[in-house]
Parts: sequence; structure tokens; C-alpha cells
Amino acid sequence: MADYSAITATSQAILGLLETSCPKAEFDGAMFELYQASQFQNPLEEGIALFLYRISGGSRRNLPSRPGPERQTYRPPITLDLHYLLTAWAKTSGKQQLLLGWAIRSLADTPVLPPGLLNHYANSNVFHDDESVELIYDPLGLQDLTSLWDIFKPNLQACATYVARSVAIDSTVEVQQYREVQTHDFVFRKQIDG
Repeated sequence: MADYSAITATSQAILGLLETSCPKAEFDGAMFELYQASQFQNPLEEGIALFLYRISGGSRRNLPSRPGPERQTYRPPITLDLHYLLTAWAKTSGKQQLLLGWAIRSLADTPVLPPGLLNHYANSNVFHDDESVELIYDPLGLQDLTSLWDIFKPNLQACATYVARSVAIDSTVEVQQYREVQTHDFVFRKQIDG
């Protein structure tokens, strides 16, 4: 399982995947950035902004404890779902729509982010070889989307929403292990009425 840097590693991998596969001939000035809410006030001239707007509890519950290299046991990992808003920015609405369409298609072509990709953009081995993250296009209803954009205060932009599912974060808290019980000794005492 990954450590606490799994959230940023996942965000960087999504953005890196898009930047690497971007057709430079068509979008030669495109920038790719992770956004904070305040950045929506002064957006990119052209490019893709990825904003992590919500983290929810993942679908996998009651995962087993993870064994360590020296047979120690750690608390079970927590799984998270990461909710993203992907927004395309351009000088014209036509180019903005082209950029958004291309980004949606590119992410649909890679619905599972393998550990090699996740670790490449994290510049470390955050994810183990048997881990991956599922990326799902998850459109918001109009009311939820409008509420989200109301927070940013600019005009509503063309965007897509995604969820990165089952990002597991390991614990570093060791669980005490006790030897298994071998025998049970029962002592019976006669109660004296007095």
C-alpha cells in the first residue's frame, strides 16, 4: 500500500499523463497545472487545470493489517476516493472545447493508472507493484456543479469531473502482537457461605 503521499502522487500522475500525451502541434501553448481554489480567479491562458475538490471514504472497508519486513504488523490501510474537477482553458471557446474533448478521450484511454505511472510522476516508489488506481469519469449533477463553481466566483467553464478510486494509504502505527494462547487453566474455588 502507498504512504500518505499517494494523494499527490495520483494527482501528479493524472496531470503528467495528460501533459505527456498532449498533441503539441495542436495545443503548442498548453500548460498543465494542479489548481487550488484561488487560482480560478486568474486562470491559465491555455491548458488543463486539475482541482481536487473532495476526498471521500473509499469503497474497500475492513482491509487486513499489513505485515512489515520483520513480521511486525501495522494498522489496516485506509482507502480513499479522490474527486477531481478537470477544466480546460483557452482564448476561444472552440479551442477550449477541443482541449477538453482531447483530455476526456485521453483519460478514457487509460482508465487504470498502473504503479509504474503513479511512481514515475511521484519520483519515488509510493505505490507497490500490486497497486493501481482506477480513474472514472463521474459527471456531477447540474446543481452540484453550479454550487462548486459558485465557490470559485468566475463564470462557469466547460469541465469534466473524475473520481480516482481506492487509493490506499498505509499506516505506520505498529499493532502489538501477542503470542497465541496454548492452554487454558481454570481454577475453581469453592465459595464458603458465611
